[in-house]
Amino acid sequence: MAEKSKKARIHITGMTCTTCAATIEKGLAETLGVEQANVSFASEKASIEYDPSKVDLAKIKHTISQIGYGVATKKSIFPVGGMTCASCVSRVEQALSSVPGVISTNVNLASEKATVDYIEGTELADLKRAVKEAGYELGSETETLEDVTTAAQRELRGVRNRFIFAAILAASIMALMWAPSFVGKPYLLWALATPVQFWAGWRFYRGTWGALRHRTADMNTLIAVGTSAAYFYSVVAILFPSLFVAAGREPALYFDTAALIIGLILLGRFLEARARGQTSEAIKKLIGMQPKTALVVRDGEEREIPVDDVQVGDLILVRPGERVPVDGIVHEGYSSIDESMITGESIPVEKKIGDEVIGATINKTGSFQFEATKVGKDTTLAQIIRLVEEAQGSKAPIQRLADVIASYFVPIVIGIALITFIIWYFVGPAPTLTFALLNFVAVLIIACPCAMGLATPTAIMVGTGKGAEHGVLVRSAEALERSHQINAVLLDKTGTLTRGEPKVTDIIAVPSSSQEEVLRLAASAEHGSEHPLGEAIVKAALEKKLKVSPASDFNSIPGHGVEASVEGKKLLLGNLRLMSEKNLSLDGLGEEAERLWSKGKTVMFLGIDSQVAGIIALADTLKPNAKEALEELHKMGIEAVMLTGDNQRTAEAIAQEVGIDRVLAEVLPEHKAQEVKRLQEEGKIVAMVGDGINDAPALAQADVGIAIGTGTDVAMETGDITLISGDLGGIVTAISLSKRTMRTIKQNLFWAFAYNTALIPVAAGVLYLAFGQTSVPSGLHFILGNYGFLNPILAAAAMAASSITVVSNSLRLRRFKPAKFAD
Repeated sequence: MAEKSKKARIHITGMTCTTCAATIEKGLAETLGVEQANVSFASEKASIEYDPSKVDLAKIKHTISQIGYGVATKKSIFPVGGMTCASCVSRVEQALSSVPGVISTNVNLASEKATVDYIEGTELADLKRAVKEAGYELGSETETLEDVTTAAQRELRGVRNRFIFAAILAASIMALMWAPSFVGKPYLLWALATPVQFWAGWRFYRGTWGALRHRTADMNTLIAVGTSAAYFYSVVAILFPSLFVAAGREPALYFDTAALIIGLILLGRFLEARARGQTSEAIKKLIGMQPKTALVVRDGEEREIPVDDVQVGDLILVRPGERVPVDGIVHEGYSSIDESMITGESIPVEKKIGDEVIGATINKTGSFQFEATKVGKDTTLAQIIRLVEEAQGSKAPIQRLADVIASYFVPIVIGIALITFIIWYFVGPAPTLTFALLNFVAVLIIACPCAMGLATPTAIMVGTGKGAEHGVLVRSAEALERSHQINAVLLDKTGTLTRGEPKVTDIIAVPSSSQEEVLRLAASAEHGSEHPLGEAIVKAALEKKLKVSPASDFNSIPGHGVEASVEGKKLLLGNLRLMSEKNLSLDGLGEEAERLWSKGKTVMFLGIDSQVAGIIALADTLKPNAKEALEELHKMGIEAVMLTGDNQRTAEAIAQEVGIDRVLAEVLPEHKAQEVKRLQEEGKIVAMVGDGINDAPALAQADVGIAIGTGTDVAMETGDITLISGDLGGIVTAISLSKRTMRTIKQNLFWAFAYNTALIPVAAGVLYLAFGQTSVPSGLHFILGNYGFLNPILAAAAMAASSITVVSNSLRLRRFKPAKFAD
């Protein structure tokens, strides 16, 4: 029987452009056992699906290293108990290696410690479980030798250090180039340029070699070829000057050009990497929320343990100001909890016994104990992090065009550079070789596929992260892109527009009684009832602190109501049919009942002995901000459609109150998807908003499915977008964020294409046609030289600036703020 495929997300270091990502993808795809690989340059992550019977993570890591890139992993040391011999070491190593995410293990019998190298997201609880099942004990992590963050920081420091080194030597070379000639000067320039070319610039050669091995070319190829041309031209000029003299040319040196280009590109890479790091700020913030320890009550004793050691069923104590370690249910105590980091709701939520609490939220007031129900990768926060990471690593349809162009871009640029060299060498002004070489280098260096490749994913990363901050979880880049086209929102009434539970809205009493007395007696009759309407009446009475008396002779009359004796009075509580059957006089309350029915409310009559004493109206009340959210949708030009199983009159009443454009009433649950399809047939781009469970077929049929979740009950696998808090303002936030993100992507793509379209011809020397032998205006002399040729050093600066511009524009999305609604 074939072993089930496994999935892994690996952090990759050393990528400098989207073609690097494509090279890694191609290399992984050619690896036996790798079924699917998707590499994102913006997030620096590879999502891999592989067959563990044919390939393991160690082999995958080795493959990535062979291509010329690194893998950032976490390396930790754990104490191991119960080992007695060498075979124990082997069994523990095998147990640890079997855990998904583990790359390599090394167990030392003498020190009784295991060193484990594993990828980000590996569950420590799984490591402990595997070792325990093998008959041994794995203790808590004692030392972290390296983690993903330190590996990424080391990579960034490496780029910075190489830039500083290159900048110092490049400045020295520039100074020497301007200094008077002296014996040995050319050799000194050569000596200074060589470490810049082959140490500071080594990453470009390594990347080029990795690309060539997989029969492709990338940004590294352009830089390596361009700077090597300038460097080796200069070397030939030093070693064989007679070749140039014989051809009637001065043996010029361009070590300064090669060194400065490498320095400027490294500076660009450093600034770009720092900026790209900020695009994933939201996910880092989410990860940073995870508490490290939990105060667990075991055997009557309080003990602080690592949160990874918390088990389902543990009782956990949370004090004021502390974060809730994992998900659970309040067991003892009362408090208010700030859930804004998960739901986006700023108002603290009251929690009492039986209520759910979410891990990483902040306890504001009292102390309480809760029972852990979800730990590790099952917690709400862990699911949110996984969902956001998957969305950030996914590709939007608009990115396909950029990816296709980028895949052909480098070979085309090399072709343009070669044609440029040939043209200027044979028909250009003297010295032809010099101008041909400089234009060749300028074309290679100024071309920037990076800007095209970064245009979409950086905006997607910031957009999805920003959505998560405000309680809007987007499952994929495709869903985020589609959302900006929505022109019709279909809302399920119960649980989406409304709270999904009845509430007392009106109490009308006859002159001889009072509202309080009607509610108190009705609650007494319904006390202990499990019917939703009865529970709502009892709840309303308790909220008003009314005394509920015990009832006797209770009898439920199906489809009509209830009868009971309270305080010696015979009570009837039910619908109009019950009153008619029992021949009770309405005492003038019929008109009031008609008025309430016209508003779509459920009317309950309270009969005392032989006369109706009052009526109680109940309705499924609207959610907060529902009306304001629909007003915002209307401002965007979006049609609001309500879907319900209720009768037309009830549906129309709700629709009128909230501002719905179209009502689809008396729709059976199994027909909801058909209603979505009908709207699509009208040419509408439809978003279906539902509870994510009963509405699953309709959510799947819609162009964008938006699932409403509350707290830990998040139906993440159902909708394209999940609103954690259940607030309808999240619909407005999701669509607004999509529009802003798409606008940013289009700006980025326009800049990237305009930059390359405009400046590659300039680098090729087309401005020579404008200036020819005439003098270039003084303001442009430094940029274009004497004849309108672009300085290759400035080409490198422009190329670095283009990527930084795109990333910086995407970072502006961090300023996105959702619409505010009055409470």
